[in-house]
Amino acid sequence: MSKPEIDIQNEIRIALADAGTMNWRNNTGALKDRDGRLVRYGLCPGSSDIIGIKKIKITEDMVGQEIGRFVAIEVKTLKGKASEDQEKFLHLVRKHGGLAGVARSEEEALAVIASRS
Repeated sequence: MSKPEIDIQNEIRIALADAGTMNWRNNTGALKDRDGRLVRYGLCPGSSDIIGIKKIKITEDMVGQEIGRFVAIEVKTLKGKASEDQEKFLHLVRKHGGLAGVARSEEEALAVIASRS
């Protein structure tokens, strides 16, 4: 039996934190308020389940400064598939120098943040 996505997500969040990556749960969606107005919440449509910052040490020729690198992890079950909006968000994060990917386990999430590209 496959684990529920929330269980996978919690395991990934702990593994990312243990690996030194700050991370937050990013709930996204919309609902109607008392007056019937649609209220959207979350970073943006398609944004990943987990967002964070990974500390990166700059090379010696850059004076050894440390910087943060944006992290986006889209959590899925074994059978889950990222939506088109989610794929676009992941592509945008990678295009701008962040670390992003779909993860179905702690190991896959750690592989995303281990990326040098």
